[in-house]
Amino acid sequence: MSNIATETQVESKNKRAAALADRIEEGAELLAAFAETLTDAEWNTPVTPTDKRTVGVIVHHVGNMYPIEIGAVNAIAGGNALTDVTWEVVADINAKHAADNVNVTKTEAVEFLRKNSREAADAVRNLTDEELDTAAPFSLSFGAPVTAQFVIEDHPLRHAWHHLARIRKAVGR
Repeated sequence: MSNIATETQVESKNKRAAALADRIEEGAELLAAFAETLTDAEWNTPVTPTDKRTVGVIVHHVGNMYPIEIGAVNAIAGGNALTDVTWEVVADINAKHAADNVNVTKTEAVEFLRKNSREAADAVRNLTDEELDTAAPFSLSFGAPVTAQFVIEDHPLRHAWHHLARIRKAVGR
């Protein structure tokens, strides 16, 4: 009977991680698929009056952030506080990214988004339930001790969905 319990534990060990990873990929694929339908004019539309980055830059930006977001997830999953990640740092990363990728093509951005979302999802799939439940102070959450699962849901998982909604609004569809 202990073998059955062990097999069940192994089988379900990464069930939550797999579900989170699937949702990361789902959001990225929704964004990628929508991006592929955009006209050149829509691709070059600023996302908001205050955020002058174009739709194309934003699609690439989501792909660009996955490795950074997974780095934060892994730090928290390892029980390490993240105190140097501030919204100012994020704004600087975003501004540099926008300047460096102002002419990104749709093909480049969509391929980059898909590649990095797959890699992020694969990293999440490797997390154990214990790592998902590990909490540590996170400066983007005002120093609150948040779990690795929360960081996944609030950053690499939510990010594509958030920007897809903003892009749809910007292009009127």
